[in-house]
Amino acid sequence: MTTSTLALTLGDPAGIGPEIILKTWAALRAGGPAFMVVGDFDALASASVNGGSVVRRVTSPAEAVEVFPNAVPLLDQPLRTRVVAGQPSPAAAGAIIGWIETAVGLALSGRVRGLVTAPIAKAPLYAAGFKFPGHTEFLGELTATTGFDGTRGPIMMLAAPGLRVSLVTVHEPLAKASGALSVERIVNAGLITAQALRRDFGVASPRLAVAGFNPHAGEGGAIGREEVDIVEPAVRALRAQGVEATGPWPADTLFPEEMRARYDAALCLYHDQALIPIKMLDFWGGVNVTLGLPIVRTSPDHGTAFDIAGRGIARPDSLIAAVRMAGEIADRRGR
Repeated sequence: MTTSTLALTLGDPAGIGPEIILKTWAALRAGGPAFMVVGDFDALASASVNGGSVVRRVTSPAEAVEVFPNAVPLLDQPLRTRVVAGQPSPAAAGAIIGWIETAVGLALSGRVRGLVTAPIAKAPLYAAGFKFPGHTEFLGELTATTGFDGTRGPIMMLAAPGLRVSLVTVHEPLAKASGALSVERIVNAGLITAQALRRDFGVASPRLAVAGFNPHAGEGGAIGREEVDIVEPAVRALRAQGVEATGPWPADTLFPEEMRARYDAALCLYHDQALIPIKMLDFWGGVNVTLGLPIVRTSPDHGTAFDIAGRGIARPDSLIAAVRMAGEIADRRGR
């Protein structure tokens, strides 16, 4: 058992977060990593076939470590509204945001050694006035994270055994993704990814493969200029700064096993270019890792699954992997 704990936010209480948290605790209670849930007691307890008997309120991370082998430790911050599984509500948004803020504060203060977040749904948060595209951007604001290019914001990585992918753009509409690319943005993502590979994943000399934007990586400009005007100069700039970067590579040939052996992370230029190969390779076990933060943060690589919430059939694989990865990264940073 570890001697300190992670913070795990409950996510949207109407989704599968409460269920997969309980299943994750059952899988990890004997050997850790230990975690303390930040959320609502009733929402978590209602997802258990044993009711509240497996959930215990705690007041500190130190108490959570003691409790963890026998019950799910919970820092209780109650909802002000009743939750119905599968029925998200903007009325819960304030509590959901508050759980994240509390957990980030615990991590920044060093009282917990990292943060894991259960899934949130953006639409109910937007309806309540939430101004951020998602978890990643909100965490960047809460931690005042600034990239190598001076802009605010961390980088999203998806990781599974055999593949890591970092995103240059994330939730941009595909029609706007090209306009969102720049040499500086790709270089910033590459530098943050290389830094994380060294610090968080133990890769002494990181190798990055940068994907092209167009089919066949643009065919030398014949079917798109993004590679010639943006990606190639970015690769040269990364190499000039000591990062072993190659590309642009045609995205349709970048992810077979033989190619994956040539790099430690792929730098992808838009959302689906990164997420499709990860989910094809390991649909249940992928982990979302936020790079560039002053704290450790991981999350499962899936959403709230309102359609199956409350039915007891949600798989916890990705959350289990996220907790384990957060513990491993925290251990490396501690060393």
